[in-house]
Amino acid sequence: MGEPKTVALSDNLDMNAAGPLTASLRAARGAPVALDASAVRRVGGQCLQVLLSAQATWAADGKPFEIVSPSPEFAEGLALMGAADLASDSSVQD
Repeated sequence: MGEPKTVALSDNLDMNAAGPLTASLRAARGAPVALDASAVRRVGGQCLQVLLSAQATWAADGKPFEIVSPSPEFAEGLALMGAADLASDSSVQD
């Protein structure tokens, strides 16, 4: 399937980051993707929706989707919004 395309997530995934995040993910569609969450310090609801949608899209396409190196703030933000499994169960296996 090839090496995943790595997309570095912004440090502040707030409402203003949702549009650029969507554009980055659209550009990566059709190929395996790894989202680097190591720099994330804040996760907002809009970006969480984008990430959940991307996870579903990659699953429907049968392509690997994973979040790598989640920062503690990223993991905590996901947990607070009830999406802790996004970072742990995000890859698609053939």
